[in-house]
Order: sequence, then C-alpha cells, then structure tokens
Amino acid sequence: MSGNPARTRRFGSSPRGQGHNRGARPPASTALIVFAKAPVPGEVKTRLCPPLTPDEAASLHGSLVLDLLERCQSLQGCDRILAGAPTPEHPFFGAMKTRFKIPIWEQMGEDLGARMAHAFQSALGSPYRSALIIGTDIPGITAPLLTTACKGLHDHDLVLGPTVDGGYYLIGLRSPVPELFAGIPWSTDTVCSLTQEKAQALGLSVKMLPMLRDLDTIEDLQVFIQESKNPKNQTFSNRTSNVLQELEKRLAMRS
Repeated sequence: MSGNPARTRRFGSSPRGQGHNRGARPPASTALIVFAKAPVPGEVKTRLCPPLTPDEAASLHGSLVLDLLERCQSLQGCDRILAGAPTPEHPFFGAMKTRFKIPIWEQMGEDLGARMAHAFQSALGSPYRSALIIGTDIPGITAPLLTTACKGLHDHDLVLGPTVDGGYYLIGLRSPVPELFAGIPWSTDTVCSLTQEKAQALGLSVKMLPMLRDLDTIEDLQVFIQESKNPKNQTFSNRTSNVLQELEKRLAMRS
C-alpha cells in the first residue's frame, strides 16, 4: 500500500515491547486490533446529537472504549493493539497506552475498508497467524465471545460478528483478503451481507457469531439505558452504567 514509509513502519512495529524475560507467557498467535476514535466532541457519536450534546456523546464514547479494553485484558493467546483515529498521537491514546500497556497503531487508508485491509496486512504473517478487528461501540462484546472468535479461526478462514443494523462488529482472518473490503458501501445495512457474498465468491469458509446491537442511534441509546438499570446485566461497567443513567436524567429534563 502507498503511504509515507516511516508511518508504515510505525504502524507495523512489533507490539511485544522490549522482548520476553525468562518465564514470560508464550508469544501470542492472534492480534486483537481495536479500532477506536478519540473521544473528540463533535467527531464521535454524531448521530446522537441532538438530543445529546457533543460533549455528552464524547464522554459516552470514551467510556465505551475503556469498557472494551478492560474487558479483553484477560484474553489468553492474544496481543491487544489499539488502532487510533484521527491520529495515534492524540492524548487519549497516550493515556490508553500507559494504562493498558498496549501499542497504538495508526489507521491508514481512505475509508474504513482500506484501513481494515491495511491493519490485517500489517498484522498477519509475522508474528501472528490470525487477527481480529473489533469496534468499540458494541457493549455486548465479551471476553468469552472474543475467545469463541479466536477459536473460530482455527478451522475457518473468516469470522464475522453481525450487528442489528446490517453491519458487523468483528471481523477475523487468517490471511489478508483485501477483496473483502473493496466496493463495500460502508455505514449501510448491506455491509455484512455483501461481505458474506464476497467471502462465498472467494471460497472462504465463514463462522458467524451472535448478532449484537451497536450504539449508533437514539433508539439504541434508549435500549442500553434500560439494560444498564438491570443489576444482573454485566454488559456495562459501573462507570458506563452511571454515564447512561445520567444521560437519561438530562434527556428527561430537556423533553
């Protein structure tokens, strides 16, 4: 792919730190790449504004990113990588690097498909035998679900996690397949179905994960606000549950 060579090297740099000490855990075989935007007001969760303010939407988004990074800390056999936009130099990503001891990669490409294709190209082959890309606005992603996705790549070429709105929250591959990302109308309700059609045409074996709801619309927000009130529901951290319930109070005052 084209691009500044120095930037490309940084994106593809090893996430394993300074090396392994004796007694360290075995090298991971899977890269878990979290695609995330920095929580910049006016640039994230814009479909929630109004009725939310840009600051409120950004606060919610930031809490969801934290939830996901916390949730996948316990995964075995995976190296977590945070692919940040619009720039990996944003202070939020510096804080995530320090807090979670994970590398920050740059998302490179003109659209989402190109950025995902580049991420897979950078991760697969060496040192990883498989890679997963996940988004950060899907509260239902859990560590057991990610473990299932990793295991699915043992005997499938492609793993997909569909969303209620026709997209997907997770995609996993064992080899780069840039054709999967070409010509897809991103942010439409045909993203997942067209990806499945492309996979079938390419002769790829596919494992489908359970369908989940992402948080894009006011309807989604209302669903998750109600779920956050259930003490038995472990979807959200206490932090995000508090954010959601505070948003409910503010919305009620504005109505």
